[in-house]
Amino acid sequence: MHDSRETSLTKAFVAGYPIKHSRSPLIHGYWLKRLDIAGSYQPIEVAPLDFYDFIATLKDGSAGFQGGNVTIPHKEKAAALADRPDELCLELGAANTLWRQDGQLFATNTDGAGFTSNLDERHPGWDSNGTAVVLGAGGASRAVIQALRDRGFKDIHVVNRTLARAQELADRFGSAIHAQPIGALSEVMKGAGLFVNTTSLGMDGEASPLIDFEPLAAGAVVTDIVYVPLMTDILRQAAYRGFATVDGLGMLLHQAVPGFEKWFGARPVVTPQLRELVIRDMDGPR
Repeated sequence: MHDSRETSLTKAFVAGYPIKHSRSPLIHGYWLKRLDIAGSYQPIEVAPLDFYDFIATLKDGSAGFQGGNVTIPHKEKAAALADRPDELCLELGAANTLWRQDGQLFATNTDGAGFTSNLDERHPGWDSNGTAVVLGAGGASRAVIQALRDRGFKDIHVVNRTLARAQELADRFGSAIHAQPIGALSEVMKGAGLFVNTTSLGMDGEASPLIDFEPLAAGAVVTDIVYVPLMTDILRQAAYRGFATVDGLGMLLHQAVPGFEKWFGARPVVTPQLRELVIRDMDGPR
């Protein structure tokens, strides 16, 4: 006898290269179970040379997926190959969320929304100052800068070792963005209400260069998009100086919400239980 539940199964994916360390299947699997939805979410390793063909199978429906996430190194190519990338995607030049609708492949980027939603949850009022310092001008900084600008920040100082890369972001995102050399860090931190690390400094527990957080405004918030470990060296330094800190795990959790809703038709909630589940997975054997 044919299982009707199987035929109505909605399938989604996360594609990257490599992909084995992705925690997205854990997050979406948790929500599917909690919401009792007949769906699946699976990791797929797609080499860069194979990505065009993979997208073709999404578009023609032969892969059987309603949509999915794309991660490193495919975000730029996903935005370029989608039929209907939204304005966020087009400005960023990168997509992380795809879905099929009316025979076309749509694309957006939820990283910025994940970033702001994490701060809204963990430290309401984080956006009241209007001046931010963003350390790093790599790919990970783009969605953060865009989200801060769209949130209404008037001055966003992008500090980077290579000034030209920071200037590229200022040119891309407009007059609120100011490119700064690394030597200007202390100066631009004066009175800022938010400090964001978008570099890989402190990843996997490595020590970071000492940063003097003293010039930040009273009540400033320091956050890091790195979430392994949860308390990075940068966050530890800021906490020692008495500043509020927000780890990067919530960005991963919150960026997953819109995609799940697109594919499975229900809006999931980021809960303390989900956060603990992912933390236990991070602490366990990999």
